[in-house]
Amino acid sequence: MEERFVITDKEREKVLGNYFKQGVNGTLEVFPSKEKRKYIVAQEIIKRFDTGKVYLEKEINELLKTVHGDFATIRRFLIDYRFMNRSDDGREYWINDVHSK
Repeated sequence: MEERFVITDKEREKVLGNYFKQGVNGTLEVFPSKEKRKYIVAQEIIKRFDTGKVYLEKEINELLKTVHGDFATIRRFLIDYRFMNRSDDGREYWINDVHSK
């Protein structure tokens, strides 16, 4: 996915500063509407999860609620853009190694 975007460090810093007003460990003001910005924000959000750990949907939701109230949209984005995978029955989730820290 990132091949579609050329993201400079300066651009990443600006986007993260605009959306995470309290710092990247804080809450997200709004989930971006533009794809490139969504991707940059998702790269930061995925760092809150542990690679190699299997999460239940409830655990994913609880963690994403600390990021933004619309956790379902963010969860869907993380799945659709392959930051995260899930089992066929939707019960278990894990981080895609390609996007890990």
